[in-house]
Amino acid sequence: MTITDDLQKLLYILPQDLRQILEKHPQRDSLVEVVLDLGRRPEARFPDQAEYMSEIPVTQNVIDDCIQRVGNFGGDNRAGIEQTLHRISAIRNRNGKIIGLTCRVGRAVFGTIGMIRDLVETGKSILMLGRPGVGKTTALREIARVLADELNKRVVIIDTSNEIAGDGDVPHPAIGKARRMQVAHPELQHQVMIEAVENHMPEVIVIDEIGTALEALAARTIAERGVQLVGTAHGNQIENLIKNPTLSDLVGGIQAVTLGDDEARRRGSQKTVLERKAPPTFEIAVEMLERQRWVVHESVADTVDSLLRGHQPSPQVRTVDESGKVKITRQLTPLNGRSQTLAKEESFLPARQSNGWRSSGQMQPLPPVTTEPPKPSRQNEFDRLLDESFNYFGDFDEADSKLAGPNGEDLPLHIYPYGVSRGQLEQVVEVLNLPVVLTKDIDSADAILALRSHVKNHAKLRQMAKARQVPIHMIKSSTIPQITRGLRRLLNIDDPEVTDDRELQLFLHSASDDEIDALEEARLAVENIVIPKGQPVELLPRSPQVRKMQHELVEHYRLKSHSFGEEPNRRLRIYPA
Repeated sequence: MTITDDLQKLLYILPQDLRQILEKHPQRDSLVEVVLDLGRRPEARFPDQAEYMSEIPVTQNVIDDCIQRVGNFGGDNRAGIEQTLHRISAIRNRNGKIIGLTCRVGRAVFGTIGMIRDLVETGKSILMLGRPGVGKTTALREIARVLADELNKRVVIIDTSNEIAGDGDVPHPAIGKARRMQVAHPELQHQVMIEAVENHMPEVIVIDEIGTALEALAARTIAERGVQLVGTAHGNQIENLIKNPTLSDLVGGIQAVTLGDDEARRRGSQKTVLERKAPPTFEIAVEMLERQRWVVHESVADTVDSLLRGHQPSPQVRTVDESGKVKITRQLTPLNGRSQTLAKEESFLPARQSNGWRSSGQMQPLPPVTTEPPKPSRQNEFDRLLDESFNYFGDFDEADSKLAGPNGEDLPLHIYPYGVSRGQLEQVVEVLNLPVVLTKDIDSADAILALRSHVKNHAKLRQMAKARQVPIHMIKSSTIPQITRGLRRLLNIDDPEVTDDRELQLFLHSASDDEIDALEEARLAVENIVIPKGQPVELLPRSPQVRKMQHELVEHYRLKSHSFGEEPNRRLRIYPA
């Protein structure tokens, strides 16, 4: 990196004794600012520390002497030194008299945007976020120069406080061929932004410190006209903008949406949720945590959507080592909050990757289970899967050696239920010990198990499944036999010719004594009369709830049944196949 600061011109406005101290200071080249407050000792601030330059308090004469060497202070109480990037900010008392000065060193750093040069060249709008003093304005200045000189674009800088291109009518050479429009009053910045687009035909607009709703609206207007935006905003992270009603429009705006009962049940959320209102003004966001460590959100829309759903995004973390090489890592936040950092040159592994299922579209039968191991508790099973996910994320070299299913798909199979009873699904998976995990996120699903009637009336679900290449498997009703067959089809497991005891346990799961007696009656009728003798059988009268369970049991045998009679003598009749 090449740094130019014209420091001597800033030191010239200081009293001679302070100037001499700073000229001989060992950290002179890293000076950040000089603070002169009435009645206090003069202070020099460096990146890691601050120290007093004299034991003599600053007098009003000293402040007035400095003001005479500085240009006029504008409406934002800032002044500059012509042909430099330095900024002098004033503190006034209630009568408007200046009683304090902050003399900040402005430096042109060439090469500071090496970390995000590839993003600048994409032509997408970029928003820079970060605390004061982290280098946002320096980065803006360098981006403007690169776009104008090296990429030959028409660049216009909206320089409200003359901080980007320096004080005076002639802009500082650090911005290259970019043009600079000055702003007479800070509250008119949004008007100058629109004027720049209408009058000067720019391809890129560079804006520093977007801070009002009018400026955010002007930025959206510019972006919708096809002009690339590069700007900074008041905020340290994207979460700050989401919570800021004034600037939330920069990331798409936030609105409360009331969901229908079915949609809220499908999402597993409350009926009133927050959603993004529109496409973001800035497509890329860069959080400048430190001077050499930036967090990059390549898609602001995806990041905002994830945050509103309660998920943690996985942005890029870009750093520069001592040799100047850019290192790109990705921060992953699993369910328990522990973070994993994945180092990769340009690529990364997604949270969970289904490789065989979507490519083959067919799963091979699982090998027969000779012995049934004891099923672990749900908590232990969750911990095991979580540990496996950490092991999977932790080492890229061993990712390919991870055990997979018959077609290379990751097991267990992740299924997104839609309109199907989740309780019955969990019951079937638990009792039959199937390699299936239910998920509430369609993006991480390998397949969708849905009711046929719901899919027919839900075009959006079909579009989402098609876009994500997730197959939809439909069942006629949310009953245990239908769910069991649907899961067997998904796993390509043949139905057993003889019903085993485990499947019969599905119907006895949490059943009362009366229900168990009724189901046992139906089972004996089917196995002893209907199937071997081919004769219909009438069962004893039962309540509607018990008859429903008997219907499901008969359906499990692939037989038909019918209820007839009047309550309370209504009963089931089972027919042979």
